[in-house]
Amino acid sequence: MELEVEMLMHAARSGSTHVLEELSDVDFNQKDSKGDTALILASKYHQPDMVKLLIEKGANVNEADDEGNSALMWAAFTGNVAIAEPLIKNNANLNQQRADGATALMLAIMAGQSDLVKLLLVAGADTEVCNGLGLRALDLAQQQGNTEVLALLEA
Repeated sequence: MELEVEMLMHAARSGSTHVLEELSDVDFNQKDSKGDTALILASKYHQPDMVKLLIEKGANVNEADDEGNSALMWAAFTGNVAIAEPLIKNNANLNQQRADGATALMLAIMAGQSDLVKLLLVAGADTEVCNGLGLRALDLAQQQGNTEVLALLEA
């Protein structure tokens, strides 16, 4: 069974969707030694087809790694709309917070990912959630000096 887990995690990182068809009784929500699920790895490593297939196979879109990062948070931070869209469409928690209180919207703002900020706002992300320092999305955008994101948040 451990070999199947290694195969699953490698497939998620590399986008080898055909490998999933060969794994019979594997739990798609199990975690590796770093707390990553296959869906989180597929998001981290920019594998949109793998993300879609894992969602179809029942992967939990809201599972988090050991630091509290979800697949949506990784997509937001890296600006990957092709991964964020199916996660959002399949009920990813837009306001889920990681250990430091950051949400996907906050991560997108801090990384300067305007397209992801737009997508998350349209999907209904809460701009009033505070992180562990008591900062909201608007506060973070002001700190970044990102006028495009500020305009989106103030609209």
